[in-house]
Amino acid sequence: MIAHVYERASTATSVDRVIVATDDARVVGAMTALSGEAVLTSPAHQTGTDRVAEVARSLACDLIVNVQGDEPLMTGAMIDAAVAACVADPSLPMATLRCRFAEDEDPTDPNLVKVVVDRAGRALYFSRALIPFRRGPASDCAGWFKHVGVYVYRREFLLTLASLAPTPLEQAESLEQLRVLEHGYSIGTVETAWDSTGVDTVEDLERARRHLAAPRHAADNYEYR
Repeated sequence: MIAHVYERASTATSVDRVIVATDDARVVGAMTALSGEAVLTSPAHQTGTDRVAEVARSLACDLIVNVQGDEPLMTGAMIDAAVAACVADPSLPMATLRCRFAEDEDPTDPNLVKVVVDRAGRALYFSRALIPFRRGPASDCAGWFKHVGVYVYRREFLLTLASLAPTPLEQAESLEQLRVLEHGYSIGTVETAWDSTGVDTVEDLERARRHLAAPRHAADNYEYR
């Protein structure tokens, strides 16, 4: 799975270098065998943000992209869209992606993280619960967005974020991005027409395997709203 994530991240035109940050020497060995770059980090990190920050301290760059290792269908174009949000708005400390729910998805599934945004597309809240609550017909899903697991940080903000204490909502929901909001910072979001389908369950894994086994198809073409 990590190899697929690495390969797809490498297609992003806005990214100069792709590094796998891991606390598992087996992953480092596997990436080395594939001629990929990997860095062995401390096993003490509680979140992916903290792990990426460790590597970021040794990098000389303005923006850092964090693609989670359970996103084998993430694409370079999706990463580029998130990077573009930070480039276009210097006031944003970080950005991420959101998408509409597919017809066969259950928005109440706690494994599918939801996000609500303001009129400028900045995140108001992330939750495993279904937000916003709809008083109207259940079929009316206006405002329902699923979070897609990629983050773009300004390097200095990432280092600041990693130094902040975990927050109550972050711990209650087990969502590290809530630390950003609880400390008063903004997260810009970009709506994408394509979902990378993170792997959280056995069913997700099988879906990703079917997708990766198929020939190149329409799912590898993207548009952004």
